[in-house]
Amino acid sequence: MIMRNNQHQQIQNPRISVVIPTLNEVHNLHYVLPHIPASVYETILVDGRSTDGTPTVAKEILPTIRVIQQTGKGKGDALRDGFAACTGDIIVMLDADGSANPKEIPLFVEALLAGNEFAKGSRFTKGGGSNDITPLRRTGNFFLCTLVNVLFRSHFSDLCYGYNAFWNHCLEYLDIDCDGFEVETLMSLRARQANLTIAEVPSFEYRRIHGQSNLRTFRDGWRVLRTIMTERLRKTPPAPVPATPEAVPERALEPASYSVTGQASLHD
Repeated sequence: MIMRNNQHQQIQNPRISVVIPTLNEVHNLHYVLPHIPASVYETILVDGRSTDGTPTVAKEILPTIRVIQQTGKGKGDALRDGFAACTGDIIVMLDADGSANPKEIPLFVEALLAGNEFAKGSRFTKGGGSNDITPLRRTGNFFLCTLVNVLFRSHFSDLCYGYNAFWNHCLEYLDIDCDGFEVETLMSLRARQANLTIAEVPSFEYRRIHGQSNLRTFRDGWRVLRTIMTERLRKTPPAPVPATPEAVPERALEPASYSVTGQASLHD
């Protein structure tokens, strides 16, 4: 059965699944896994055949973690595998490199419990920020985000950011079929096209603690642009809106922002 907004509000204690894609992140795990809130129901690590012992160390740090081996390659592929393994009501996407603060997870859950279906992290709304993004990437993100807002009549403040959360039933509409870093853009666009209620949650992005990112500005920027144009031409049936007085009004389809207070540093 498909749950919609008013039914979400009736779930007082949703089970939260956290999905973490990894590839040789052994030195960063100590900065991430211990900070996952105790309220999280399950943590799933999707490993892309690491050679540095990432799965073993992850289990040492967090014995309850579930480790699954990625079947293909790329972040999109890893997330697809992780989502398929989730049994919780809410799914949270979390990077393993220390750039995202697990202590922000309750803010995303709060946005969903408020009646939204997709909570989208933003570095560029009030309360968000980044000490990692370069001027080139910031410019590219602004251009791509502006293009999306024009083509899809949305009001996103950030596009290429991977800290997101959503109700499990949304997977039916997101239908992830890409393998790379363009997956965050794909998910946001399909959520918008399906008329899922979206809230932007301010989030702070930190610098990667150890190692080098697999993100390549021009290569992945082109993949994001290609995804935008493909999705613009794609016909997506909207999610059904419940015929009830408690349904979220149409204006809630535009992103709403949630304030971050008492933001704690992951590096403390």
